[in-house]
Amino acid sequence: MNDSGKPLSPDDLGHRISEVFDLIGALYRRGLRKLEQGEEVEGVSVGVRSVLVLLHRYGPMTVPQMGRVMALTRQFVQRMTNDAMARGWVEATPNPAHQRSSLIRITEEGAAVITAILEREHALNRQVGGDLTDDELRACVHVLKQMLKTFDHVDVD
Repeated sequence: MNDSGKPLSPDDLGHRISEVFDLIGALYRRGLRKLEQGEEVEGVSVGVRSVLVLLHRYGPMTVPQMGRVMALTRQFVQRMTNDAMARGWVEATPNPAHQRSSLIRITEEGAAVITAILEREHALNRQVGGDLTDDELRACVHVLKQMLKTFDHVDVD
């Protein structure tokens, strides 16, 4: 067993990271099911929710920009954007930087929808137990970012 303050050997690290992936997989599947239950209430798919969150947090973006940020294919993001547009939650506006790629902007109605979803999710997240500390959450985020860097080279298209 390794002293908890020292870096793990590559072999031990590989095994421990596998444990983290297993937990992330279970968390993802359960979280996705919970989001899908919310879809029944708000009528927002998981993909459209992702587009709305991105635009709500960062402002207008092109579909290719959103695809790169979310590491999703441009085609998938375009379909989700089209769905959101059909519901009146986003709109296309001229892009002064690139005439062929419109900026997608969240509408007031879209902002209200995603705000309600995020508030519901925040209430759920407040129920997480374990007396977690800020240091523990910072360490968790650090580990997940390191894991994500391993896949930076993976092409989504």
